[in-house]
Amino acid sequence: MKTFLKILVVFAILGIFGYTLYYLWNKSKEKPVVYKTEIPAYKNIIKKTVATGSVVPRKEIEIKPVVSGIISELYVEEGQMVKKGDLIAKIRLIPNMINLNNAVSRVDQAKINLEDAKRNYDRQFELLKKGVIAKADFDSYETKYNIAKEELQTAKENLQLIKEGQIKKKGAPTNTLVRSTISGMVLDIPVEIGNQVIEANNFNAGTTIATVADMNDMIFKGKIDETEVGKIKLGMPLILTIGAIDNTKFDAVLTKIAPKGVEENGAIQFEIEADVKLKNNQFIRSGYSANADIVLDRAEHVLSIPEKLLHFEGDSVTYVEVETAPQKFEKKTIKTGLSDGINIQVLSGINKKDKIQVPI
Repeated sequence: MKTFLKILVVFAILGIFGYTLYYLWNKSKEKPVVYKTEIPAYKNIIKKTVATGSVVPRKEIEIKPVVSGIISELYVEEGQMVKKGDLIAKIRLIPNMINLNNAVSRVDQAKINLEDAKRNYDRQFELLKKGVIAKADFDSYETKYNIAKEELQTAKENLQLIKEGQIKKKGAPTNTLVRSTISGMVLDIPVEIGNQVIEANNFNAGTTIATVADMNDMIFKGKIDETEVGKIKLGMPLILTIGAIDNTKFDAVLTKIAPKGVEENGAIQFEIEADVKLKNNQFIRSGYSANADIVLDRAEHVLSIPEKLLHFEGDSVTYVEVETAPQKFEKKTIKTGLSDGINIQVLSGINKKDKIQVPI
């Protein structure tokens, strides 16, 4: 019995040792490499560069007053559509005390002159009726009387202008009523009723009462790096992607390239502008950030492969590994064309049915 147990233990040890050797041998064997393959496809290849910027109205006007004073009325709200000439605000004047005092004094003087002229006129008129004086002598007094009346009227109108900024009698346009100079949408009203505003003059830009823009005529304003500016030219198509509007792209046409660059963060940037083609069902707000893909070149429906499939020998030979039998590959030199950085156009060397090795 003891002999049987010894033999059993020996066989068990030998079995374990043999299994261990087999396991190690099997594990050390290299597994065959299985390469994946891809086939060429017909795609649109678009070579482009990217500019960042925003979409803004081409015509955005700041409405400023021509007189200084205090905002007494606001007739519009942000987002409201207005036409050229529509009322924006009304300004209550704060008269200059020196000018006001002079105007009041002029009215008083005009009244005195008129009273004197009227007395002379009435006196001479009575003499004329009695035949004491000739009509020619009377005419000079009548003229002075009419001039005095006109001077009083002018003095009163001048006083009214200083106080109210308008002449009610003649219905002339008043400087206290601020009107829109263009048709469009009110984008911003930075003032409130009660705010003091300053007129535009040679020494001050004036207070902006409202900003009005034509939202039907939008442009893209962006900047492009100096390394890319030499590749673009006026008239090139752009594809706009607006961050605030998902799954929608807008077409645009490049209309301006700045002749002078500006340094930003150590790099020279050139400003560009492009006309945006709006869509009827899509409203674009002023200031939306956008990226513009500038199309440098494009090839429609051409045979292409991913660039990762390419191999290179030296500077002039480009080839791919084409499957000739299951997991058997041979080199095929190809001629390439336009690339978008991901896919590349194949001009010759392979066809649509070839299976190309994907490098590991």
